[in-house]
Amino acid sequence: LLLLNFSSQSSKRSSPCFYLTLFQHYLPEGHRCYSCVHCRANLASHNDLISKVRSNIISKYLRTVVNIGTGPAEERVLLTGLHAVADIYCQCCKTTLGWKYEHAFESSQKYKEGKFIIELAHMVKDNQWEDGKKRKSI
Repeated sequence: LLLLNFSSQSSKRSSPCFYLTLFQHYLPEGHRCYSCVHCRANLASHNDLISKVRSNIISKYLRTVVNIGTGPAEERVLLTGLHAVADIYCQCCKTTLGWKYEHAFESSQKYKEGKFIIELAHMVKDNQWEDGKKRKSI
């Protein structure tokens, strides 16, 4: 959610001034989710985990995320070939968390476009995990 505030106060310059206010998005209470380990902002619902097989011991592969900012896309050679990816960061604490697949150059990798990778070092499990603990390191 983005709120623009316009000020009508007069100044030497007659152009209106504005500032941005960003609000943190909270995932529904009682659902398993992943949060930023640094500031505890919600990042993704466990339901948005694409595949436990594709996710590995160092990262999670996700369909949708919240409270994320995106840097500029750049071409990188990854294990599965050349991709255009953009670093993603926590909108609340500005820590780089992983990347977003913007474009896959190989047709076999097109399914990754628009998906997200978040490194486990930057995530914790929150809310209603089987062990009953509210917050648990991954």
